[in-house]
Amino acid sequence: MSTATPSRRGVLTGAAALAAAGYTAPAVAKTGNDNHATRLTILGTTDLHGNVFNWDYYKNAEYDDAKSNDIGIAKVQTLIKAQRDRIGSAPLLVLDAGDTIQGTPLAYYYAEIEPITAGGMHPMANAMNLIGYDAAALGNHEFNYGIPLLRTFQSQLEYPLLGANAVDPATGLPVFPPYITRTFRMPQGPDLKVGILGLTNPGIAIWDHANVSGKIDFPGLIEQATVFVPKLKKQGCDVVVIAAHSGADNTSSYGDALPYVENASKLMAEQVPDIDAILVGHTHVDIPQLLTTNEQTGRDVLLCQPDYWGMRLAVLELDLVRHGDRWRVADGGRRSQTLNSNVAAEDPEVAAAVQAQHQKVITYVNSPIGTSTKEMLAARAPVEDVPIIDFINYVQADAVKQGLTGGDTSLPVLSIAAPFNRQASFPSGQVSIRDVAGLYIYDNTLLGVKVTGQDVKDYLEYSARYFQQVTGTGPFTMDQVTNAGYPNATPPVAPIPDYNFDTIAGLDAHLTYDIDIAEPVGSRIKNLQYAGAPVGSTMEFAMAVNNYRQSGGGGFPAVKTAPVVYNRQIDIRQLLIDWVTANHIIDPAQFASVDWMLVSGGQAITIS
Repeated sequence: MSTATPSRRGVLTGAAALAAAGYTAPAVAKTGNDNHATRLTILGTTDLHGNVFNWDYYKNAEYDDAKSNDIGIAKVQTLIKAQRDRIGSAPLLVLDAGDTIQGTPLAYYYAEIEPITAGGMHPMANAMNLIGYDAAALGNHEFNYGIPLLRTFQSQLEYPLLGANAVDPATGLPVFPPYITRTFRMPQGPDLKVGILGLTNPGIAIWDHANVSGKIDFPGLIEQATVFVPKLKKQGCDVVVIAAHSGADNTSSYGDALPYVENASKLMAEQVPDIDAILVGHTHVDIPQLLTTNEQTGRDVLLCQPDYWGMRLAVLELDLVRHGDRWRVADGGRRSQTLNSNVAAEDPEVAAAVQAQHQKVITYVNSPIGTSTKEMLAARAPVEDVPIIDFINYVQADAVKQGLTGGDTSLPVLSIAAPFNRQASFPSGQVSIRDVAGLYIYDNTLLGVKVTGQDVKDYLEYSARYFQQVTGTGPFTMDQVTNAGYPNATPPVAPIPDYNFDTIAGLDAHLTYDIDIAEPVGSRIKNLQYAGAPVGSTMEFAMAVNNYRQSGGGGFPAVKTAPVVYNRQIDIRQLLIDWVTANHIIDPAQFASVDWMLVSGGQAITIS
C-alpha cells in the first residue's frame, strides 16, 4: 500500500534532485539585477491524467516501466520547489497543458463513484493548488465526465483553466478564460508583462460529442491564436507564451472529419507571429526542445513537451533584453529541457493532502468481485484473438442485444474492442475491481449502431492499417508487425496506437476473418464470414461500439453516420465490473473463440 514516503528510486530534494534529474543551467546566466537583461523561466507539466502518486492502481504496486520512469505530481513538485529556490525572485511561471481529471482509478472514483459535484474536493485540485500553478490549458479529457463536473473542478482551483478555442456556439466567444497576463516588477528597468494563452483540442467536438454538442464549439488553435495573440500584444505583453493541448507533429487522428488540425502546435508556431514559446501537450511524447521559425517574422519559437503522467518537468528559459521601456527575447535566447522526476522524492505536503483519498481508492479497487476459472492475459491481444478481449465483446454485445427495441430486436449483434492495455490480466482465481478496470482503462460509454456487411468489411480494413506490411510467415516479433505508421501522414509519422486496432466479434454466431498483412492497406480482410457463410454487403447488424468511435474518434468509417439503435449512457468499464459482480464466475468457455488470425498469403504467421 502506498504511503506518503518517497518511492524507492526517488529520494532526492533541492539542488541535488535538479542535478540528478538532468538540469543544466544556461552558459550565460541573466538575472533581474541587470537592468539590460533578465530571464523568464517557465515550468510545465501536461497530461497528468489523475496521477498524484508514483502508484499503479491496476497492479496495486509502485509504478514502474522498462525505462525506470516514475510518475505523479507529488514527485514533480519536488523539482518545482527546487527550481523556485534556484530562481529566487527572477520571473517564473508554472503552467500545465491539460488532461488532468481523467486517467486513473483515483480520478474516476471522484468523478463517478463519489463525484465532486456532490461535495468534496477533487484530488488533483488538492495537489495542484499546493503547487501554485499560474494557469492551465483545458485538455480534451477534461470534458469526459460532462460540463457540470468540469465546472465544479474549475471552481475548486486557485488558478484559471484557459480555453480560447472553447467557445459559445451562438456568440463565438470563449466560455472559459482565453488568457491571463502576469506582470513582474523588475528590480531595475521596466516591468515585464507576459501573456499566457490557453488552447485546447478541436477533437473534443468529436470525442465528447454527447457532452458538448450545442453547448461548446471548438475552432482550431491556429484560428484562435490569430485572434488572441495580437490582443495580448496590444495589451503591452512583452512575451507571449501558449499552453496548448495539441501535439507538434501536424497529424490528425480523425482525418478530415474536422477542418482543424489535431496536433497543430508546430504549425501554429510557424504561422502565427509574435509567439515566443509553446508548452505542448496531448500526444504523450517527450520533446525536450524544438525550435521552429515563424514564417512571417523569421524569429524562432520555442516548443517543449514533457512526458505524460508527471514523468518529466519541462523547463523553458527565455533570455530577455531591454529595448527602451520594453523587453524582448534575445536572439538565441530560447532553450528548454525536460527533467526526469524519477530521482525526486514525493513532496510530503502534496502527498499528505491526497493521502486519504488515495487510500480510499486503493481499498475500492482491490475489492474482490468474482472468480476467473483460468488466467487470461492481454499481452498478445494485438496479434492474437485472446479470451480477455472476447470477454469485452461478449459483455458489450449482450448489453446491446438486451437493449434493442422494436424492429431492431432481430438484428444479429456484433461488438468491437481494442487492446487498450497489454499489461491487463485476469488471474486464475479471485478477480478484483482493479483487474477489470485495468482491462478497460478509458471512460467510454456503450452505444449500438446499425451497420451493413459492407460497413463491417470497411471497418475491419481500416482497422488493419495498424499492421506493418510483411511477407512470409515469420517468425516475427510483435514489434515487426504492429503499430504501423499512419498512411499518408506528414513526417514524422506517429505509429498507430494499440487503441486504434479494433477487432469485431459476433454474439450469437461467429464473425470470422483473416488479416493478410502481406497485402497493402485496404485489401487485407479475407474470408469474412458470419455463422459460416460469407458476409453479404447488404446484410444488417447491430454493432456495439464505444462513444469515442461513434463520435468519430480514430476516423473509423460508417459508425459516425450509422443509425443509433442503443444508447443508455452506460460506462463500459462499469458495465464489465457489474457483469462480474452479478455473475461471479468468469469462464472463457462461455465467450472465448478464435475468430480472426494474422496470415501472409493465406498462411498463418508465427509471431514470437
